[in-house]
Amino acid sequence: MVNRPQPDDYFKDWKEREALAEAMIPMIGKLYRESNVKVYIYGKSLMNRSVIDLMKHHRTVRQVEENELSEFETFPVLQAMTKIGLGSCHIDLGKLSVKFMGQPKGTNVDNWVANELAQYMGIAEKVLGKPQDVVIYGFGRIGRILTRLLIEKVGSGDQLRLRAIVVRKGKSPNDLVKRSSLLRRDSVHGSFKGTIRVVEETNTLVCNGTEVKVIYANSPSEIDYTEYGINDAILMDSTGVWRDKAGLSQHIERPGIKKVLLTAPSKDDMKNVVYGINSDSITPEDTIISAASCTTNAITPVLKAIMDKYGIIKGHVETVHAYTNDQNLIDNYHPGERRGRSAALNMVLTETGAAKAVQKAIPELAGRLTGNSIRVPTPNVSMAILNLQMNESTSKEELNEYMREVALHSSLQQQVDYTNSPEVVSSDFVGSRHACIFDSKATIVNDDTCVLYCWYDNEFGYSCQVIRCLEQMAGVNFQVYPDV
Repeated sequence: MVNRPQPDDYFKDWKEREALAEAMIPMIGKLYRESNVKVYIYGKSLMNRSVIDLMKHHRTVRQVEENELSEFETFPVLQAMTKIGLGSCHIDLGKLSVKFMGQPKGTNVDNWVANELAQYMGIAEKVLGKPQDVVIYGFGRIGRILTRLLIEKVGSGDQLRLRAIVVRKGKSPNDLVKRSSLLRRDSVHGSFKGTIRVVEETNTLVCNGTEVKVIYANSPSEIDYTEYGINDAILMDSTGVWRDKAGLSQHIERPGIKKVLLTAPSKDDMKNVVYGINSDSITPEDTIISAASCTTNAITPVLKAIMDKYGIIKGHVETVHAYTNDQNLIDNYHPGERRGRSAALNMVLTETGAAKAVQKAIPELAGRLTGNSIRVPTPNVSMAILNLQMNESTSKEELNEYMREVALHSSLQQQVDYTNSPEVVSSDFVGSRHACIFDSKATIVNDDTCVLYCWYDNEFGYSCQVIRCLEQMAGVNFQVYPDV
């Protein structure tokens, strides 16, 4: 733990730190655009963040890590990073700075950073030999968020490159304008970070300089992607229409497509991947895989952490889930049980396959979990409640401290976030890039049983997990500091 004395003048201290954060933004951007170096603070990306966002990320470290990390400490370390010719990599500036803070007084920051990051210098500038073409099939909630994320992650342009979006032709004569408007403005996630130009003559959206073709088709069989200059692409199917190998194979049969990633749980024995848990099982030979469901992605990392530390005899998963587009706004016919009732007016009890799906990522949990779900009248952010019987006894304090370490210092730090605030509610987690957020204040422990509460942005957080799977399929593997 590193402590800083309280400032005599809080306003002056704020303004000085604000100026440093402002000066950090162009350095972070240049590292990313020119060298594919992505900078984080304790797992939170600093790319395309505002001054206030950067300052809040520092504040989060002070609250959760109990370490008085500030812009005064990170700024000189970031400056040193810009001088040493880093190649494609991910660097956790927060953890790097904390380690430097532990060095003897008077240590030269430039020399120390150059020595600490020596293995990340002079590495290949390009992660892939050529840009990987990507196609999104379906442009609903998940399809549009995936589009935003891919545009955000363009970097120097030699990694993943979104080439096309496939949709059915809408009834509106200005369909392309309608599609672009839905991408530009979102009632839950806010406005698109950048500019979108509509080129109707060529059915193209130009998003922050990236040209994305909008292809109109009623089925995969109608499309020859090579006619659009698309080759060996990975297609992400976010329609939910086809969820087995037979249905998804229609995409691979089309010219220009070589692999398919399903953004939903599969209905057969195809490989279901929860990134960070069994993503190492993805091989170059895999042509069709599933990124599982948002709930499976949320609960599996926490279950894996508890399984590794305490063991799990059995448990029940109850999800309190935001309503989704397949429900009705007002009472109307629906083929599913209870789902015909108004989503905006009711809590709707329904089933979830997430508890069973976990066993595809953690085979040891086969037959040990049950599950149910309650759809509630909120548009986004859900909660999973895990009621578990463990092999070992523990305490609330010990279990929470373990999960804090998992969130901050383990290989699951991208998947599990941690909050110790007694005031947080669902809307506070809109836009979270983690698979779930562990709510430590709500933890209940009684000897060898525990009840754990895990928030998750079932749209954005899940989409981030999907993109991580996509990168693994494409072979986009960055060196990471620190290597946990």
